[in-house]
Amino acid sequence: MTTAVCPACSTSSLAVSQAEDAQANVFLSLPEIHCAGCIGKVERALNGLDGVRNARVNLSLKRVAIATDLPVATLVETLEKAGYEAHPLDSKLLDTGADPQGRALLFRLGLSGFAMMNVMLLSVSVWSGAEAVTRDMFHLISAAIALPVVLIAGQPFFHNAWSALKVRTLNMDVPISLAILLAAGMSLFETLNGGEHAYFDAALSLTFFLLIGRYLDHRSRSAARSAASELSALEVRTATRMRGEATEIVDVTDLAIGDEVLIPTGVRVPADGELLSGQARTDRSFLTGESDAVHLQRGEAVQAGEVNLGQPFRIRATAVGEDTTLRRVAALVETAEGARNRYTALADRAARVYAPTVHLLALAAFVAWLAATGDVRHAINIAIAVLIITCPCALGLAVPAVSTAAIGKLYDLGFLVKSGTALERLAEVDTVVFDKTGTLTLPGFDLTVSDLDPDQRAVARALAQSSSHPASRALTEALSGVAPATVTDIEEVSGHGVVGRWNGKTVRLGHGTWLGASFRGLGLGIGDAATEIVQSEKLRPGAPEAIGELKAMGYDVILMSGDRTAAVEEVAARLSIPDLHAGVSAEEKHAILGRLAEAGHKVAMVGDGLNDAASLAAAHASIAPSSALDATRNAADIVVLRETFADIPKTFRTARAATHLSRQNFGIATVYNMIAVPVALAGFATPLIAALSMSSSSITVLLNALRVRWVK
Repeated sequence: MTTAVCPACSTSSLAVSQAEDAQANVFLSLPEIHCAGCIGKVERALNGLDGVRNARVNLSLKRVAIATDLPVATLVETLEKAGYEAHPLDSKLLDTGADPQGRALLFRLGLSGFAMMNVMLLSVSVWSGAEAVTRDMFHLISAAIALPVVLIAGQPFFHNAWSALKVRTLNMDVPISLAILLAAGMSLFETLNGGEHAYFDAALSLTFFLLIGRYLDHRSRSAARSAASELSALEVRTATRMRGEATEIVDVTDLAIGDEVLIPTGVRVPADGELLSGQARTDRSFLTGESDAVHLQRGEAVQAGEVNLGQPFRIRATAVGEDTTLRRVAALVETAEGARNRYTALADRAARVYAPTVHLLALAAFVAWLAATGDVRHAINIAIAVLIITCPCALGLAVPAVSTAAIGKLYDLGFLVKSGTALERLAEVDTVVFDKTGTLTLPGFDLTVSDLDPDQRAVARALAQSSSHPASRALTEALSGVAPATVTDIEEVSGHGVVGRWNGKTVRLGHGTWLGASFRGLGLGIGDAATEIVQSEKLRPGAPEAIGELKAMGYDVILMSGDRTAAVEEVAARLSIPDLHAGVSAEEKHAILGRLAEAGHKVAMVGDGLNDAASLAAAHASIAPSSALDATRNAADIVVLRETFADIPKTFRTARAATHLSRQNFGIATVYNMIAVPVALAGFATPLIAALSMSSSSITVLLNALRVRWVK
C-alpha cells in the first residue's frame, strides 16, 4: 500500500527544515549516528540544555544544527555523555541545503506544461479546420498565453546560449533557444498577418520537454557537494597556546611554528607537531585508517586532525595552516574534484556534433527554399520547422531520463547516487579498490570458538558475560547458544581480563601474556593450561559476496589500507584478495591511484575515512558507506545507505545498463531525425506534424529510459 504525500505539506516541511538550519549557528558532525533512535537521543540531550533554542539532526548528512549561545565544548561534552562522538564544523563553509535553482526549474516546468496544454486545446480547433477570423482569434489567444510563458520558462536555455555565444562557441542550448524564439516570433508575425500556421504549441512543447530533461539532470547533480569544503569545516578553529605555565585561547590562524600547544582530552589536534609530554594516546583512524588507538612517546610526530583519547598533552607546532596534514589532504581532494569535474558527459559529447549540424541544416533549408521560390517568408517558416523538428528534445532527455530512472532503482536497493556523471564513469571502470577499516571491516571482532571443548565453552561464556570489554561482548555473542558454567569469585582485572574459580581451579579470560602463554591475543586459561581463542576483525555483512561477484564479473580487486601489514593480510586472505597495499597514508593512496590511471586503468574506490577522501575524489568513480564522515561521503559519487555490501555489484550492472540505454536513446533520436529532417526540408512539416513528431520522440525516449528499472 502506498501513502499519499501532500505536496504542500512536503514543501512546508522542507521550508521549516531550511529555516531552522538558517537559524542555527553551531554545526556538529556526528559520525556514529545511524537510526531514528540516535536522532531522538541526540536531540533530547541537546534540547534539554538551558541555552539551546533548537537542535535538529540530519541523518543523511550525519550532522546536527544547533541554535544556541552555549560554548561548543559544552555541546560536545553533552553528546559524549549521551554516547555520541561529535566534532565541530565551520558553519560558514557548509551548505544548508537550500535549492533555489531546483525550485526555479520546477516552477518553469509547471508553467510551461500548463500553458502547453491550454494552447494545445486551442490548436485543436485550428487543426480541425477553423478559418479566417476564428482561426486568427485562436492564434491571438494562443499568443497571449505562449509569449510571456516562453520568455519566462525559457530563461535557463537563453542564459546558457548567450554565455556560449559571448565567447564565440556553440552548445546544445543555442539551437534550442533559436528554435523557441524563432518559433514564437514567426508565429506572432503569421498571426498578425493572417497566416494559416502558427507554432505556439510547438514552442511550448519544446520548452516543456526540454525543461523536464534539465530538471532531471539538476536533480541527479544536486546531491553533490564539495568534500574539500567539508574537510576544511572539520578543522579545529581555536587552540590552547601555552605561555610558560599560563594558557590562552587563540585562533588557529595565529599559531606559529614553534608554539607550544595544549591538547585537552577529546579535542582534535589543531596543527602538526612534536609530542612534548611523556606519552599520549590518540585516534588516528580518520587520517590513516588504523583500527587501533595510537600510543605515542615523547618526541614522536602528531598530525593535525588526530583526536586525544587520553590525558591532556602538549605539542610543539612543526606545521601550521596550509602546511598541516589535514590541509594537504584537503588540497589533494580539491585538485582531484576539479579533475573529475572536467569529465565530459555522453550528452555533452553528442552536443558538440549535434549543435552545429542543426544550424547548418536550418541554414541550408532557408537558402535552398529562398533560391527556389524567392519567398523569404516561406523560406523562414521552413527553416524554423527544421529547427523545431531537429531540436534536441530527445537528446536533452536521453541521458537525464535514464540516469533518473537508474538512480531511483539504486535508491530502492539502498544506494544514493550523488553525481550526474557517476553512472557513466562507473560503467567504464575495470578495477575496484577497497579500503579496509570501516569499509570491509566494522568495529568489533569475529571469534573462532570451534576449537574449544564443551567445558571450555561453558567457562568462557561465564567469564565473558561478566565483562563489558568489547572482546568479552563479542565472545558472549559467539557463545550465545552455550549454557554458562558455574564460575565463582569472578573479578575483572583492569587491563588484563577476567578471573574466577571453577571446579577448584583458577580460570582466566584475557590477554595471552597475562595467561603466561606465547600468544598475545585473547585466550582462556583453566588451571595452568591456556588455549588461544582466534580473534579476527569483523567483516562487513555482504563483503565476501560482493568481492566474489565483482571478481566473477571481470573486475580486478585491490585492498589498500593505512592499517598494519598483518591486519591487512589477514582480511585479504579471508576475502581472497591477492593484491594488497598496507600502511599507506592518504598521499600514498592518492599516488597509487594515479599510477593505476597512468597504466590505463579506470578505478572505482570504496572507502570511508578522511585518509580515503582524496582517493575517492581522484578515482574514476567512488563509493562510500553511510557510516563515513561528511567529507568522505561528499567526495564519493555513491553512498551505500545500508550496512551490507552484498548489492554493490548491482550498482556496476545498473551503471552498464544505464549507459547502454542512454546510447540506445541517442540511436532513437538519430533515427527520428533521419525520418523527420527530410520531411521538414521538403516543406511538409506543418506545426501539427512538428509538435506531434517532437513529442512522440521525447515520449519514446522516456519510455525506453524506464527499462533500466527492469534490468537484471
